[in-house]
Amino acid sequence: MFAAFTLNGVLLSMWVVHIPAITDRAGVPASTLSVLVLLMAGAALVGMRLAGPAADRFGSRALVAMAASAISVTVLGPGLATDAVTLAIALVCFGLGMGALDVSMNTQAVHVERAYGRPIMSAFHAMFSAGAFAGSLLGAAAQHAGWPTQLTLLCAGIGGLGITAALVPHLLGQSRPGSASHSEHYGTDDVRTRDSTGQKATIEPSQRASEATKLRPSGAEPADSARLGTDPRSERQRTRKVFSLGCIAFVLLLAEGVAADWSALQVREHLDTSEASAALAFGAFSATMTFGRFIADRISAAIGPVAMVRYGSLLAAAGFAVVIASPGLPITLLGWALCGLGLAGGVPQIFSTAGNLGGTTAATDMSRVFTIGYLGLLAGPAMIGWLTAVIPLTAALTVPLVLTLACAATAKVVSR
Repeated sequence: MFAAFTLNGVLLSMWVVHIPAITDRAGVPASTLSVLVLLMAGAALVGMRLAGPAADRFGSRALVAMAASAISVTVLGPGLATDAVTLAIALVCFGLGMGALDVSMNTQAVHVERAYGRPIMSAFHAMFSAGAFAGSLLGAAAQHAGWPTQLTLLCAGIGGLGITAALVPHLLGQSRPGSASHSEHYGTDDVRTRDSTGQKATIEPSQRASEATKLRPSGAEPADSARLGTDPRSERQRTRKVFSLGCIAFVLLLAEGVAADWSALQVREHLDTSEASAALAFGAFSATMTFGRFIADRISAAIGPVAMVRYGSLLAAAGFAVVIASPGLPITLLGWALCGLGLAGGVPQIFSTAGNLGGTTAATDMSRVFTIGYLGLLAGPAMIGWLTAVIPLTAALTVPLVLTLACAATAKVVSR
């Protein structure tokens, strides 16, 4: 699964670092490019919504294989585009694959996390960040060597197909983490334990069901996933939970989008620095976010997902406050670093909770949370852009500050 997340980051960054060359070849101006990027984002949302039910029905392993293969093939498309129309078609195809891979690999990651026995979701997301960084370096190196864009993207696609073929056999077969028992993660029908002599003993499914009946209080109904999925009250509770998780994801991804897209410009405008100094802001943010994701799982295991989201949101809000009030570059960079560290672990916890709601629609639940959260990633930078027409950019950062405080106050939604 680490390979799947890394591959996703690498191939996405391959498109990003070649945007100037691709737009020059296609003759696409900046105004048209912004529309095409939104079109790609819309296609990714469609891919997410389609991937959830598909993963529930056919299994996340099959969908990871299909989606990873799809983006490995379609990453070449933008490099072959010769005008705005062909570039639009290429980006729609690439976006559909990216959205489907996002949902399917996170669904599989929830499955792996449960089998692993402790939090590991943040580490997967850290590998996506590491993959994006590695991809940007590879793309820059290829450009420096004078490689044609098409050749670089072709090599990236071939490498992606090879990695996909290698990783798929190692994925877990059980596709519904919300409904799988621990034994199902390994494809077994029995549960192995130890008898009084310390030897391994096997409890057959019928015996396990009998024991469960004995342990269940008199009159209690069996808490099976199918029953929970068909009970109207349970379904309403699930819908509210999914929507609440989506709202928290919306806020955190909105703040992440604002930091990623506006940090450098904020430093340059607020402190009147050079472009090189301004670029350090995004560097500070992305570096601490990547580091935070590598350590977030151990912290989450110690304090729980609710505290992880609450204190992470408070740390991010403190970072935005520091940025707004800062009189100089070092303190501003500290503020953006705090934002990255605070936002690092929250979203993986939300996705993990969404994938563990139980029932037979875990991937569908996750796709809904993904869709709502991804809208925040798109809306955040746009919202700040609109606000800068009436107030300074630094003042507009009060929006993510207030929203992250609200996220901290409602972090209990992430409880398992």
